[in-house]
Amino acid sequence: MQPRDLVEHALDLLLAHDMAGFAGLWAEDGVAEFPFAGPGYPARLDGRDAVREYLSDYPNLLDVREITAKTVHQTTDPAVVVAEFTVAGVAVASQKPYEMSYIAVITVEDGEIRRYRDYWSPLAAAEVLGGLDELTAAFAGGDRG
Repeated sequence: MQPRDLVEHALDLLLAHDMAGFAGLWAEDGVAEFPFAGPGYPARLDGRDAVREYLSDYPNLLDVREITAKTVHQTTDPAVVVAEFTVAGVAVASQKPYEMSYIAVITVEDGEIRRYRDYWSPLAAAEVLGGLDELTAAFAGGDRG
């Protein structure tokens, strides 16, 4: 699968709430990185299983209903694309609508994600989920309160 096709497939899986399928796009030893992660939040996930675990509860937090914007840029390296996308849906706990934008730099080898650098905004996510404590509980498995 070419990188651009993989991004399309990944977004389809996100809309279908198929997080196991989404995590299954990673190579067994693929990496997910979060360069903007704050203290106490995971900055790196090593391996498909870690990605699967991290994403397992995502549909219970955010009900993604549509991709409202999407641009995929091919880089000079044919294995690397930059995906800009915006998702819209409902924050499950509050039932309030949300919209968040993401930028991901994705390296694909042998049809699998080798490296996924996710440049999302923790502050925007905190706002969507109802505050920093809720964000921490959702994505770091703890409570700062």
